[in-house]
Amino acid sequence: ILVHPGQVVATVAQMTWARDTERALAAEDAKGAMRDWAVQYKADLNDLIIKIRGDLTKLQRKTIVALVTTDVHARDIIDDLIDKGVTEKEDFTWQVQLRYYWKLDQEDVSPVVNHSDAVLLYGYEYMGATSRLVITPLTDRCWLTLTGSYGLKLGAAPAGPAGTGKTESSKDLAKALAINCVVFNCSDQIDYKMMGKLF
Repeated sequence: ILVHPGQVVATVAQMTWARDTERALAAEDAKGAMRDWAVQYKADLNDLIIKIRGDLTKLQRKTIVALVTTDVHARDIIDDLIDKGVTEKEDFTWQVQLRYYWKLDQEDVSPVVNHSDAVLLYGYEYMGATSRLVITPLTDRCWLTLTGSYGLKLGAAPAGPAGTGKTESSKDLAKALAINCVVFNCSDQIDYKMMGKLF
């Protein structure tokens, strides 16, 4: 964790979480395997939290804090799967999660992100060691809509009251997918020249 770039650590952590969760769901005693997986995952999360308290550089601390933020959400998902009695990876409760995989059957071996029926290629846009947004159920629903439209090669425009996290949710999804995200506020004073400067 401490010797690799933060973006690599975050992506590989998401891949191993999806792989190990699906391994537990595929076990003969899926409910027991999921309970064991939850215990192991929580122990690993506690080890990370202890590591934060240690002697770390600023970059290492930022990497681990971002990892803990996503791991807390992953822990909550595992608990939710257990509470709902999910025993198959085809269950909708699992399918609506942002899941990372290595697709080895493609010509170019690349990470793929699945979210419901959207299959998105990992973007490889370098983000560095960035902080991550705390993921709430509303963030999950927003991401599901955004990835669905992005998977269909369409756009999306979250709407709602000011200060509710629409922009931050979109930017954090772009971080998760490693794609470039340009944020600008629309106004009647933006003309084609200004748009050209943005892109």
